[in-house]
Amino acid sequence: MIWLWDVERGSYSMALHGHTAVVHDLAFTPDGRSLLSGSEDGSLRVWDVERGQCARVIQGYAVTLYDVAWNPDGTWLASAGSDTLVTIWERDGRTPPRLLRGHSWMAYGVAWSSDGRLLASSGLDNTVQVWDATTEAGVQTLRDPNHPDTSFFGIEWSPDGRFLAGGSYQQEVQVWEVSTGTRRWVGRGQPTTIRRVAWSPDGTRLASCGYDGSVILWEAATGTQQARLQGHRGMVMSVAWSPDGTRLASGGGGRGSGELFVWDARSGAHSGEPLYALSELSEVVYALVWSPTGTMLISGGSDGMLRWWDVERRKCVLTRHAHQGTVQSLKMSPDGRSLASCGDDGAISIRELASGKQLRTLRRDRPYERLDISRAKGLTRAQRASLSALGAIEHHPVSDI
Repeated sequence: MIWLWDVERGSYSMALHGHTAVVHDLAFTPDGRSLLSGSEDGSLRVWDVERGQCARVIQGYAVTLYDVAWNPDGTWLASAGSDTLVTIWERDGRTPPRLLRGHSWMAYGVAWSSDGRLLASSGLDNTVQVWDATTEAGVQTLRDPNHPDTSFFGIEWSPDGRFLAGGSYQQEVQVWEVSTGTRRWVGRGQPTTIRRVAWSPDGTRLASCGYDGSVILWEAATGTQQARLQGHRGMVMSVAWSPDGTRLASGGGGRGSGELFVWDARSGAHSGEPLYALSELSEVVYALVWSPTGTMLISGGSDGMLRWWDVERRKCVLTRHAHQGTVQSLKMSPDGRSLASCGDDGAISIRELASGKQLRTLRRDRPYERLDISRAKGLTRAQRASLSALGAIEHHPVSDI
């Protein structure tokens, strides 16, 4: 909702209804008769201020991609975005992306089954959707049977493809048996939102991380809590198992600082103390993935950077700028040679693991894709920012006129 205020009286004069998510940008046209608004729902709206009505809706504005996932053979990727859409992309970008429409609010998590036949997505519309990846048909809708208003964040399939785990806004880990749609167990223990979940490589344990600064290890078969790992001062935004399942990495932070810990996932985990912290960071760590050998850890941060960490030397050895805004998700390709990341800029970046070289960028065309506004006159900075978010380019920014 957008509120218009009478400055002289100090009271609101009108409410503009239409956006279904947070509104981030507002700008009046030079004549003051129209207002432009941009929202996380993926739309730009033009409002008639005098009438209080929406005059036009432009789809494709500033879509945040919250999660990305490779299919098992590495030929396709899927993403979940703030515009409610689940998108299936061909890795090489030779064909237009396929759009799956089923969520009524932001799609937050996405994951492929181990055989690649099914794709699951989670959303803030209180559902987890299961799709046929070939026909794009909805196969199943999973909900919390006791609390229908439960919103789901990160999701992940078990290694054997039988179960689906999800973290929720309502402070729970939920695990479903997908073939029957029945809920296997519910784990409670973190008093805040659970952002991500991760199965151990052998499928016997599940890790969850939350905004309370803790990581919990669960017995996958029963939902019994095995250990609580505490050491973060801020929120924990991501958790990842090493390929051999012996170590666990967690990343997060807050208030201008980032944290990246490595834990002993075996007996040492029960002490609740990390093996070590890789480094003090100035930016929050949102995404993590291990290299196939377990010698490197790659992190994505709120500054849009990817960082390669030598785990043994506990040192950052490579950095690459990947996104405008936060890196929301980071995944390793099945062949272990490429990385895919997504973020606030609505793009998927595919990079070579060894060098960090960018191989490809995947992005849906926006309304003003590649329109050059370098010499446009009369645009304010806010208007230029809005047009840039819609795909316009600017080689030589000019001053406000």
